[in-house]
Amino acid sequence: MNRWSECYTQNTERYIDSSGNPPRHTFFYPIEQYNEEVVSALAKLCASTGCETEIHLHHNEDTPENLHETLIEGKAALSRHRLLSADNSGNVVFGFIHGNWALANCDPRGINCGVTEEIEILQQSGCYADFTMPSAPHPTQPKTINSIYYSTTKTPRPLDNGKVSAVGQSNRQGLLMIQGPLALNWQKRKWGIFPRIENGSLTGANPPTSKRMRLWEKMNIQVSGQQHWTFIKLYTHGALPLNQKMLLGQPMAEFYHSISQETLSDKSPKLHYATAREMVNIIHAAEDGMTGNPSDYRDYRYRSIMTGAAGNSTADRQD
Repeated sequence: MNRWSECYTQNTERYIDSSGNPPRHTFFYPIEQYNEEVVSALAKLCASTGCETEIHLHHNEDTPENLHETLIEGKAALSRHRLLSADNSGNVVFGFIHGNWALANCDPRGINCGVTEEIEILQQSGCYADFTMPSAPHPTQPKTINSIYYSTTKTPRPLDNGKVSAVGQSNRQGLLMIQGPLALNWQKRKWGIFPRIENGSLTGANPPTSKRMRLWEKMNIQVSGQQHWTFIKLYTHGALPLNQKMLLGQPMAEFYHSISQETLSDKSPKLHYATAREMVNIIHAAEDGMTGNPSDYRDYRYRSIMTGAAGNSTADRQD
């Protein structure tokens, strides 16, 4: 946490998007590991940078009752630090990533969750969207890929079934699922033969590059009917030393520089860095038929508790 606090700003402040915003990371904090000192430092970093924090959870052989209690307690703990968000009625809400990708007990080995009804419990607890997937090549990977959709909670496998997010259909039932890109990367091969899986993971061994960016864009993850806004959700395990060296060092700075240079032309897509919450707001604005600059809708439905207004690595691009 100290390393993030010391290095984050100096590695991002030079690079701004098409709306004048620097990159803003979304931390997903593991609430089963709550630590007052760490979360206080995290809240201070978010307050000074516009980064935001959501909920992460690892659990195993859990029960529906205990899961609900854990989420409510975790939500209360983080909101005491003025983290998380609020809806238009003032209710505290949160984005979610499941530990070990085992959302809704989807691991075929029957581990790392235990609660088949997890989607419904997340909604009841104030979750506004899930950001867990993709997980390939992990066995938890659902059949639905490269999509923004609402899970159909009444089916045995809610991650495999859902209704796509679309313009004019903002009242979908189910939990909003925001997936990152999943593809075969033929430019990066295993043993020089087999294509590697591109799943949007940023690691020390596989840092972001402009080539990867073009592949992410090609997956064309959108709200159906709004073809001008493409959403690219990436993820990382940001506490691992090797990943920190990449995220807070030269590899990430070079990536920020390369994509900022590519968007300078009037004919190039516009780049908009966004937190997880802001991305969800822009998605809902698209569903309601809003057009123009997506950056105008960062606070469309949910607002940061810390600021009460607009502010990873998460980004959306506008054609």
